[in-house]
Amino acid sequence: MKALVVIPTYNESMNIEVMLRAVRRHAPQAVILVVDDGSPDGTAEIAEAVEAELGSIHVLRRREKAGLGSAYRAGFAWGLREGFDALVEIDADFSHDPGALPEMFAAAEAGADVVIGSRYVPGGSIPDWSWHRKMLSRSGNRYASMMLRLKVADSTAGYRIYQRGLLERIDYSTVRADGYGFQIEMTYRSRQASAVISEVPISFVDRERGQSKMSSSIIVEALWLVTVWGIQRLFGRAWRPNGVVSAVR
Repeated sequence: MKALVVIPTYNESMNIEVMLRAVRRHAPQAVILVVDDGSPDGTAEIAEAVEAELGSIHVLRRREKAGLGSAYRAGFAWGLREGFDALVEIDADFSHDPGALPEMFAAAEAGADVVIGSRYVPGGSIPDWSWHRKMLSRSGNRYASMMLRLKVADSTAGYRIYQRGLLERIDYSTVRADGYGFQIEMTYRSRQASAVISEVPISFVDRERGQSKMSSSIIVEALWLVTVWGIQRLFGRAWRPNGVVSAVR
């Protein structure tokens, strides 16, 4: 399996070198693509310096901050053009443990079209969160799963592997949501395309260095989109793999 690990970055100078080395250690066979949104703190330059030492690391420079969903779409497009079979999503801030990559790759090689690093399946955890934050996150995931019939415990998770064939079927380039909404819509499109989805337990931790990019507007956007898509589904309209809206059977 020819794998590409896509790491979106904006001002991750405190994390990127350590993350690149960790990914290389746990997934030595994978190529890494850093998608940097014009970080003024030198993130791209640090990644290029590590590439000069380790090799098989590429940096896709973008002019300005354009959002997580946009970064992953750009990374997927680059990876598909270069002939990769599996495309990995992972954050640069170590909230996603690179040590889980071997188990996730094993699930992909066993036949899963999508592998999700899940906080909410047996063995998964969020050790640093308060009970009310966990309740809010779980409730949001249950709401999305109920409204969209996802049958997934952690549809907002951003630690994933997508198989090439599925990305080509679901027309990922037309996804316009960002943050949690991007992850939910990708899950929804995958389920509508009859994808095999596997969830691998992970321990999710908050970043220790740098500033979080998550905002309340991203959460509100995700909840709104889930509601809209759910209503469309209930009234007999839903997304189909060719990217159009059509009747639900």
